[in-house]
Amino acid sequence: MTRPDLRGARASEKISVNANVAASTRVFEELRARIVTLKLPPGTILSRAELAEAFGVSQSPIREAIQRLEEIDLVVSYRQSRTEVTRINCKGLRHENFLRSGLECEVVDLLCRTPDADLTKALGYLEIQEALVDEPDQIELFRELDESFHEALFIAAGHEAVHRLVIEQSSQMARLGTLDLPRSDKLHSVFAGHRAVVDRIQAGDGQGATDAMRAHLSGTIGRLPDIMDANRDYFT
Repeated sequence: MTRPDLRGARASEKISVNANVAASTRVFEELRARIVTLKLPPGTILSRAELAEAFGVSQSPIREAIQRLEEIDLVVSYRQSRTEVTRINCKGLRHENFLRSGLECEVVDLLCRTPDADLTKALGYLEIQEALVDEPDQIELFRELDESFHEALFIAAGHEAVHRLVIEQSSQMARLGTLDLPRSDKLHSVFAGHRAVVDRIQAGDGQGATDAMRAHLSGTIGRLPDIMDANRDYFT
């Protein structure tokens, strides 16, 4: 079990503050981002007092953020003891992948039936990803573009709020994706999946688009045994 240098992280990363966003939401989103990118790996101990100091807030928003993280199984709190980042739950992974696949396939099918759907943002993200597929040192940017691409599809379909739900409820899968991303061919595979989805949408091929999205989203979960073998300490 490890304890993060939260104050050091705040000084170097400059946690952004948006006065229009509730403090508990800011804390939740920042901690979730650090957990799913494994900057706070499984077993990390979170001190509420240190978090409050690092974020410059009282313990009340920290408590609310921790509760939200518990609801999506990213942390577990032991009464009168500690809060700890959980290990990745394999059963939870399969539930999350089922949920995300179902919703994203519905989105691309809807886009195929919406001739005037605006795919400009999705195509823009895809173009940048193509330029990065041979740049492994740009993995973090590539990951952000991956999320932005999927979000752009939900926005084009008129379901941006559903995408926010999907992201929050896919936190175990996000951690699995972080472990899988450094593979040498992963960036090419992700780009090819995105390209296939967009090509089918533009062709108005609903079945082809849903098949392409399902195949794209099944890649990481299909490699679960190998990822677990290489990272045993990260899984339950």
